[in-house]
Amino acid sequence: MLQLPRPVGALVRAALLLAAASMVIFLCTAALPGDAADVLGGGRATAEELARLRTEQGLDRPLPVRYLDWLSGVLTGEPGVSLITGRPVAELVAERVAVTLALAVAALTLSIPLTTALAWAAVRGPRWLRPAVTTLILTCAALPQAVVAAAFVAWLSAAWPVFPPVSMLPAGEPPWHQPNLLVLPVLALALPTAAYGAALLRGAIADVVAKPYVRDAELRGVSPTAVLLRYVLPVIAAPATRLFAVLLGGLVAGTAVVEILFGLAGLGELLVTAISTRDVPVVQGVALLAAAVVVTGLLVADAVAPRAARS
Repeated sequence: MLQLPRPVGALVRAALLLAAASMVIFLCTAALPGDAADVLGGGRATAEELARLRTEQGLDRPLPVRYLDWLSGVLTGEPGVSLITGRPVAELVAERVAVTLALAVAALTLSIPLTTALAWAAVRGPRWLRPAVTTLILTCAALPQAVVAAAFVAWLSAAWPVFPPVSMLPAGEPPWHQPNLLVLPVLALALPTAAYGAALLRGAIADVVAKPYVRDAELRGVSPTAVLLRYVLPVIAAPATRLFAVLLGGLVAGTAVVEILFGLAGLGELLVTAISTRDVPVVQGVALLAAAVVVTGLLVADAVAPRAARS
């Protein structure tokens, strides 16, 4: 059996994952009730007018033909045009991707150390503290983003006016021009993400700290911080990278609630609008971008895994 070099094999797996994701995304969007023709018709169009709209938009073509046409457009950098506005999907995404990526990357950057600290405290913190940390993790992971956002608005904007509760960032303006507008949205995203990540990561940490060499290090008096940095983090690097890749992809696709609550014109707000208007090409473009972020993170994890195994 032919064995591909590891980098080539990883790229092939990534391509297959993206291909599978594109099929799932396309089939799910095709299964949405109604279509853009119904929206454009405003509920008053006749059957003949709806048929004409569907023909103009290509919605009357067989599903496999539409999928292959869309996939070829994705591969050439032209993933279609909005069925509602007529603008290219790539242009719509490019206008808003900076806001969403800034939110997602900042939230992930904040949640990585918080996730590690919470997971470590739940496994190796003082015995009296572990149940409380575990309860905190599970509670925060279960909180809806809207509740977290409202709590931060009440605390940091209403009771203690530090940050604006609503963004006034014009569409298309880079978010780093007014970074104070991102503080509350980032906190609202980072806290549930860190709690969810800690709930998953604590199992991997528990497996590592049960290893004989970790127990031996602890018996030799190695400090908990040194045990974490020297013995635990190198081993969990690969699964943690995979976890954070999935979390980042989820953040890219899941910023909708926060963006709408804080008035940020990002991909999440675009996705919600596209779903409500059955603007399928826009939904597909945003969803595929989130899938590509996850797959890219998994590629990074595959590169980290051999180094973790040798450490």
